[in-house]
Amino acid sequence: MPVNYPKVAVLLAAYNGEQWIEEQLASILRQSAVELTVYISIDPSSDGTEALCCAICAEHPSVIVLPAAGVFGGASRNFFRLIRDVDFDCFDFVAFADQDDVWHSNKLQRALQAIETHRADAYSSNVTAFWPDGRTHLLDKAQPQVEWDFLFEAAGPGCTYVMSRKLVDSLKASMLSHWQLLQNVSLHDWYCYAFARSKGFRWYIDPVPSMDYRQHERNQVGANKGLSSLIDRYRTIHDGWWFNQVRLIARLVGLGSDSFVRTWLSFRRLQLLTLSFSAWRCRRRLRDKVFFFFVCWMTALIGRKTK
Repeated sequence: MPVNYPKVAVLLAAYNGEQWIEEQLASILRQSAVELTVYISIDPSSDGTEALCCAICAEHPSVIVLPAAGVFGGASRNFFRLIRDVDFDCFDFVAFADQDDVWHSNKLQRALQAIETHRADAYSSNVTAFWPDGRTHLLDKAQPQVEWDFLFEAAGPGCTYVMSRKLVDSLKASMLSHWQLLQNVSLHDWYCYAFARSKGFRWYIDPVPSMDYRQHERNQVGANKGLSSLIDRYRTIHDGWWFNQVRLIARLVGLGSDSFVRTWLSFRRLQLLTLSFSAWRCRRRLRDKVFFFFVCWMTALIGRKTK
């Protein structure tokens, strides 16, 4: 008798990915114990990505390239377009994929088993970052979730996300009702995690890596590793980007009037000092809690750029 495997829609956002996308698609199509369809949305590229994807599509009926939809200018808007335009009615789960990674062959199978075991609505995992010179590094994002982490960070790399249809249907409806404002969100993975947690959906973060996370000079968001990454993160905070994104996401997910959120949403000096003492409720990893505390104090004392 034929086996009825879970049906998964894999959403892949592409841009100038000719160098890596064939290897990534091969790893996706090798997934075990699932029935999948890959939907590719391509930001207009200059390296032949469109032609390559169309050639792969012609060979694999389970790969679909969406019609051109203009310039997105970043992965976030491209993924939002995928969620908006793909019909999920015949699928059980939805997964995100980047163009330049390599999935383990059991990535989706493990994700769906974890969702069932932990009675979760969504899954993400640790990843193994790797560089062209052979270096590798485990990116550990699987610390215990805390009360408000979702307003200040994602659940790990978005390319590991697998979400139930129930969650995606709710997410899509909310996105469509806030479409114009949503275009200002820079990180789709942060927003999707915030939406899920704020609406009471359960999220499981797997400590076992599910994929190899390629690092190169064109990563939009790469591995946060070492002192330079901390400096870069502080720069985005001082420049105002981080504050604006936190405020925007809190409002988009309907928490702008929450009693705790209102105490810091304007990010005034006294509010930042007060927020610093809630660092343990706002980030998962100990190092990030400490960083969060000191950033709140530094910003309160020396100020930040305004936009």
